[in-house]
Amino acid sequence: MSACAKSTAALSRTQHRICNASMPMQAHHYHHSRRSYAVHSSAAPRFQVFNQRTKWFQKERAASKPEQSRQADYLKDEVAVRVAERLLDIKRHFPRVLDFGANSCNLARALVRDNPDPDPAVPVSPPLSTRISELVAAESSASMLYRDVDHEFNQKLNIVRHVLQDAESLPFEPDSFDLVMSSLSMHWINDLPGILSQINNVLKADCPFIGAMLGGDTLFELRTSLQLAEQERRGGISPHVSPLADVRDVGGLLQKTGFKMLTVDVDDIIVDYPDTFALMEDLQAMGENNAILGREMGPIRREVLMANDAIYRALHGNEDGSIPATFRIIYMIGWKDGENQPKPLPRGSGDVNLKDILEEK
Repeated sequence: MSACAKSTAALSRTQHRICNASMPMQAHHYHHSRRSYAVHSSAAPRFQVFNQRTKWFQKERAASKPEQSRQADYLKDEVAVRVAERLLDIKRHFPRVLDFGANSCNLARALVRDNPDPDPAVPVSPPLSTRISELVAAESSASMLYRDVDHEFNQKLNIVRHVLQDAESLPFEPDSFDLVMSSLSMHWINDLPGILSQINNVLKADCPFIGAMLGGDTLFELRTSLQLAEQERRGGISPHVSPLADVRDVGGLLQKTGFKMLTVDVDDIIVDYPDTFALMEDLQAMGENNAILGREMGPIRREVLMANDAIYRALHGNEDGSIPATFRIIYMIGWKDGENQPKPLPRGSGDVNLKDILEEK
């Protein structure tokens, strides 16, 4: 496949482009563009959408083919690196860290990499993992969690693997972690306010939560083309792409669940595939296929898939014959309240009047 076309950055988000996912990892390219920050919203959806048993089975099935699963880890590995890099702005040691929804320990692999932002004043800038004494990797799929247990990164970080009996419940003591991280797993949670409250509960005072989840317009190209293909071939539509939280909701959810000093931003990562069949195969290998409650069982009909590929290319195809797939990543940082945390001064306590300063100019 030819090299990727230059990505176009929208004003409301950051975009990065990855070439054909079937190519070796070193052939993937990322293009710099802008990052935006979300406006907080009070909206908080509270309904059951996903079948957690189905999602567990999909992850188990994906991990049962480890080589194929590893080849499809490009998105989770890239996002894990970006989540880990957010620790560069927090200058402290973390004795005990929770990786919630650890998947195949993508965050652990990211943490043991060479420091992406070495300090020029320090002769040796060690990996971020040297600031962590223990990483508790919690995941509901045992096969996915232990897929790479014999790989080298396990020797560079003290990883304690914990299989969750319930993907939406944290069985840990209150105030027991110095940092909670989560990378590309929370978009499968039905009760986001509930899990954020639990994360806040297990954090120690004045300690951060750093997370990333798929959201918003993720895979909007696939959603629209499948709907049109089903309408054309079957005279009706059924949901095949999961509904996701909007970036405007996330800040409000963090605030409602007790987090302070919030930061929410969004990236678009665009991956080019040879066709829709390769895209859907990779989603299955990632364990990211459809798990909506009440979805239509069984495979999508071949005539619908063929129509979907043609419509996708007509609406969204690249000039080189490949097709783009957009993954919108919502990043979030929130801090548990603490006595030593910076707090706003009371209204009227300022010594300088802004109006006077402006009039002087």
